[in-house]
Amino acid sequence: MSETNKTIRVLVVGCGNMGASHATAYHNLEGFEICGIVSTGNSKVVLNEKLGGNYPLFGDYYEALAETKPDAVCISTYPDTHEPFAIKAMEYGAHVFIEKPLADSVEGSERVAAAAKKYNRKLLVGYILRYHPSWEKFIELSSEMGKPLVMRMNLNQQSQGAKWTVHRNLMKSLSPIVDCGVHYIDVMCQMTRSKPLQVSAIGARLTDDIPEGNYNYGQLQIRFEDGSVGWYEAGWGPMMSETAFFVKDVIGPKGSVSIVAKEAAAAGKSDNIDAHTKTQSIKVHYADLNSEDKFSRADKWVDLTDEPDHQELCNREQRYFLKAILEDIDLTTPTADAVNSLKIAFACDESVKTGQIIQL
Repeated sequence: MSETNKTIRVLVVGCGNMGASHATAYHNLEGFEICGIVSTGNSKVVLNEKLGGNYPLFGDYYEALAETKPDAVCISTYPDTHEPFAIKAMEYGAHVFIEKPLADSVEGSERVAAAAKKYNRKLLVGYILRYHPSWEKFIELSSEMGKPLVMRMNLNQQSQGAKWTVHRNLMKSLSPIVDCGVHYIDVMCQMTRSKPLQVSAIGARLTDDIPEGNYNYGQLQIRFEDGSVGWYEAGWGPMMSETAFFVKDVIGPKGSVSIVAKEAAAAGKSDNIDAHTKTQSIKVHYADLNSEDKFSRADKWVDLTDEPDHQELCNREQRYFLKAILEDIDLTTPTADAVNSLKIAFACDESVKTGQIIQL
């Protein structure tokens, strides 16, 4: 059955930062209609008031699904609910937009991907950097630096209050290098288009305020088949330093490409969600030398005019979700990429816990 020009009725599940942003997109974008908002706490009431107060509210996801019979479900809950919520939605015949990570285990992510195929539903994972024109440019410029590539990235988040509560809740099921790292592992895989061979990782537990056996700081290293190597670091909590929380740097034989985010790197910005994707400008350095071994090409600055904020990035994700449904776009490849990056992230988590290098 063709769904061209149909208004997609969407059930919003989870009303935190991402859920609220996606709900705002559905509220404002033509082609979507919110048929219900779900959360276990008061956040659904707050969000509903922000959107005008006209949407049905639910405390139980499964009741909401049965009552609203949506065309699509947007899942922005904690990772341990992703797999059961997504599969149940597809059993009901709904398409699914789901925040990363796809599930809280590799096997779970494979089961969600299999359900999308079984029920012939669209499954789109919220890899927000894939919709950011500046990150697309960063990946494109990096691929011009030759092989192998050295990729250096981090996102350390100094958190307090409600943000620290969110981080503590996330760490009940996932570490920062899994929850956050899947984004940047995905970027590295796009930059190299090479097979990852092995990972090693280290981690540290810097607080007793998280479940036993978990860690709130981690650093991973990936070795690729083409000789490229990647490094990523993520830490969460009130103790984290802001001195070098934002590093996005790629080096190759022909030079280097760096995201320079002056505003994001300013003190106090690590808890600002816009700062996580802000690029502002990209510096391209060329390694070319003249006969005197001096640089023969000046560094180039790429000014980024299309610099969407966090809400606009969510709008773009949802426009693509709508397009995928209405035009029956095949999402097999991006789903496979999401499963693959999660596999790599969990291998890094295993390396932290065992102290071993993990062969992929």
